[in-house]
Amino acid sequence: MTEKAARISKGSSGWGGPLVVKPEGEKKYVISVTGGGIDPVAQKIADITGAEAIDAFNNPVPKEETFAAVVNCGGTARSGVYPKMGIPTVNTVAITPAGPLAKFIKEEIFVSGVTVDCIEEVVQEGNLSKKVETENKEFETKEKDILSNPNVAAVVEETKNENIMLRIIDKVGKAAGSIVNIFYQAGRDTIDTLIKNILPFMAFVATLVGIINYSGLGNLLAHVFTPLAGNIIGLIVLSLICALPFLSPILGPAGVIAAVVGTLIGQQIAVGNVPMYLALPALFAIDAQVCCDFLPVALTLGEAKPETINSGTTAILISRVITGPMAVIIAYGFSFLLK
Repeated sequence: MTEKAARISKGSSGWGGPLVVKPEGEKKYVISVTGGGIDPVAQKIADITGAEAIDAFNNPVPKEETFAAVVNCGGTARSGVYPKMGIPTVNTVAITPAGPLAKFIKEEIFVSGVTVDCIEEVVQEGNLSKKVETENKEFETKEKDILSNPNVAAVVEETKNENIMLRIIDKVGKAAGSIVNIFYQAGRDTIDTLIKNILPFMAFVATLVGIINYSGLGNLLAHVFTPLAGNIIGLIVLSLICALPFLSPILGPAGVIAAVVGTLIGQQIAVGNVPMYLALPALFAIDAQVCCDFLPVALTLGEAKPETINSGTTAILISRVITGPMAVIIAYGFSFLLK
């Protein structure tokens, strides 16, 4: 008996893989957590394997029924959420392990930079897993037979009673070593996060500012954003635009929109075109869409039921249209302290 599976290789500048995925038992769905419907990559995996592709943003399914997840994460938490749950993850963005869950992103469960051209059909023998299971059972049976021998059992028991003092010393050493390792790992994770996330973002912002200054793009965009950023009404309008339910999941990934607009507004504040006291409400205005792309994943991490994820995502997206402008107004009230 043969079964169809999809072999997924990394794309240009991608990382990880290749992965071979197919439906198994209850795991019958390939989910697309990309916003904007089912990604073509997810659809091709479904077409090859005969499975069903689901837009998990609007119709979430339990992780127990998911055999592959397709994301478009630029290196934040979404890249590591599904690998952490043991779900093979296909990222359409070419990234290397990054973000707070980077330690769960392994080559055998994650592949990035994937396009539809990176996916091909492979045929697997359906009885391969049964063969492995049979061999494991035979091994366990032989092991039990050996241990049931009286002579072997006596030797094993004698060995257990030896070197009690060495065992105590060993346990004390392991306990002390585990404490040291905790602090050592914390320091290593801190340095790793600094190098992989904070420093690249600082370099990105510095490059962006340089391009804006050199090309004159700043002067051009300043005329567009200054009318909105220069008064409270404009900032409320900006927050409404960022919080629109059909835009916010698309504007959210990697926080690029907030970074670009924030840099522009920051420059305008620096040169005096925008009052300093509008910095706080401007921050809330450009961040109205933050995490809107991450809502289904966050609810999944909270082990919410699919119905809760579906309703909760919609409710939060709509609520952002209300809370976004409210946050700007509240920040504007506190900003008078900056005058």
